[in-house]
Amino acid sequence: MSTSATDCGDSSYSLVLCGKSSAEIEIAKSLKDNNTLKFLDNNANVSITLHSEKIDKHVNQETFDIGFFMNSLSTSQFGRLFIYSQRLPSTHDIVSLNFSQLPIGSVCLADVQFNGRGRSKNVWESPKGCLMFSFTIQVEDGRTVPFLQYVVSLAVTEAIKDVCHKNGLPNLNVKIKWPNDLYLNALKVGGILCTSTYKSKKFNVSAGIGLNIDNENPTTCLNSALRELSSGSYKFRREDVLAAFFNKFEELCNTFVQQGFQPLEELYYESWLHSGQRVIVEEKNGDQVVENVVTIQGLSSSGFLSAVGDYSEVCELHPDGNRFAFNNSKSLQPSWESNDAVFVHMDFCDYHLPSGVNSSCDLFGCGL
Repeated sequence: MSTSATDCGDSSYSLVLCGKSSAEIEIAKSLKDNNTLKFLDNNANVSITLHSEKIDKHVNQETFDIGFFMNSLSTSQFGRLFIYSQRLPSTHDIVSLNFSQLPIGSVCLADVQFNGRGRSKNVWESPKGCLMFSFTIQVEDGRTVPFLQYVVSLAVTEAIKDVCHKNGLPNLNVKIKWPNDLYLNALKVGGILCTSTYKSKKFNVSAGIGLNIDNENPTTCLNSALRELSSGSYKFRREDVLAAFFNKFEELCNTFVQQGFQPLEELYYESWLHSGQRVIVEEKNGDQVVENVVTIQGLSSSGFLSAVGDYSEVCELHPDGNRFAFNNSKSLQPSWESNDAVFVHMDFCDYHLPSGVNSSCDLFGCGL
């Protein structure tokens, strides 16, 4: 749900630090003992506890089971240093502000966040029932940075498949809506946000995910969709999905770093909504706005959409800054040309939401 940046509640919260191995546990201990973690609000009252010191008998059952997550994790890098809070302004701020002192792959998760980030500086309040986390990635080749959000998106969809397969469940067909949204049964259930900085000839990327696991409002969630397909007692847990995500992401990321995105393209296209879709592109020509219909072919070499017109002309499509529409209403956003790239607000001709649902606004707050 969208909220104002000032609607942040009080500035007191607690963090629990945990490591997978003795090396990560020692880093967690050092972060606590030296009190070196940075926060956006310098006046915030923050308490830090090591998971090994935490007394669990008074912990609410709705909180995240860190031990279960760690036992399910099989990575060598990602997810192994874990920062947890029941309530935070933003998980993304934690990993971004502390990038240099956290091992690559460190993750921060919150049960609830009240000042999360969305696209175009949107601010989101995210309630319980959502899997909300941010983690760190580092790459050297700047040309690969635009594709990282696609690797993250693909890892989410593949992780959900893995959880379903592991538990003998029917597959939930979660799809990727370019560039960074996740849809289930034509409703938004999640989104991805990646931000980056350049330092010491490396790109430091903070990746964040919001995924609606168990909150049916305002659209749907994984468990709601699962109930429609299965009469069993299993329910998706954040711990299961998070561990499956990092297990899958590490595998995909290793392929991506070594070979580029091409080996992942076929799997990515199987998981997205757009192959062969006809879209209306609004292009500004002087004082007039000209509408053209093009067909999406895939991703361009620079990570945007590649499309072809009715006369075989090829264009590269860029988002208009905040949204794409999934209906056939006319765009109110201007478009323009720059360096042969067409910046567009897109209206999808071949895909329609259920009656009464208009996804040209963000239906699910997945700020990070």
